[in-house]
Amino acid sequence: MTELGLPKQILACLFDLDGVITRTAVVHAAAWKRTFDDFLRQREGDGFRPFDDADYAAHVDGLPRADGVRSFLASRGMQLPEGTPDDPPDRESVHGLGNRKNALLLDMIRTDGVEAYEGTLRYIEAVRARGLRTAVVSSSANCRDVLRSVGAEDLFDVRVDGVVAAERRLPGKPRPDTFLAAAKDLGVTPSEAAVFEDALAGMDAGRSGHFGYVVGVDRVGQSAALRAHGADIVVRDLDELGERP
Repeated sequence: MTELGLPKQILACLFDLDGVITRTAVVHAAAWKRTFDDFLRQREGDGFRPFDDADYAAHVDGLPRADGVRSFLASRGMQLPEGTPDDPPDRESVHGLGNRKNALLLDMIRTDGVEAYEGTLRYIEAVRARGLRTAVVSSSANCRDVLRSVGAEDLFDVRVDGVVAAERRLPGKPRPDTFLAAAKDLGVTPSEAAVFEDALAGMDAGRSGHFGYVVGVDRVGQSAALRAHGADIVVRDLDELGERP
């Protein structure tokens, strides 16, 4: 292992955004909860079963927005018309509900701002100082704006986010396609790239893509689940990797 805590063959690092680089996973979860709870209350009345942390982890965390809507609704035996990506937030469709969540998310970010994990930023700077290439891989269509808000856009050679995935028609996590595209854009093979993720869907993508190393970042106490879904190692913060021999 190198002083970065990575196997010696690793030439590039692929980082998820929400929950790894920025403290936005909790904001995403809150926006999803408000969106789904309002929807369920309208459908089922005040006796509805609320959206909870287990629903977030199992059905929406790390997934593209529309996939998260489909997955959660299916778990409750519900369906909505697909609609189109430009559906307004008040439309009763998969995309409408997803856009409602995104509008809430952006409002919460504008109101409260975005905070980066300083340990992650220090680790990325160390990675780049040692000549490794870096990419951010996120299902978020707001990835560039979030990176700019924390002054981190220049830390990445490649960005494969929700906008890029839509342009290239890449399926999102748990499929490995966005990570594979980032590795290709960086000029490395999957075995020469390390994946850094906090979501179970991201672990699945790292494992199925046969990447050289998969780092699980445990922000919410799900270390065992991250390992079960393919993490080679689990840390609470990326600073811990630099401490390993």
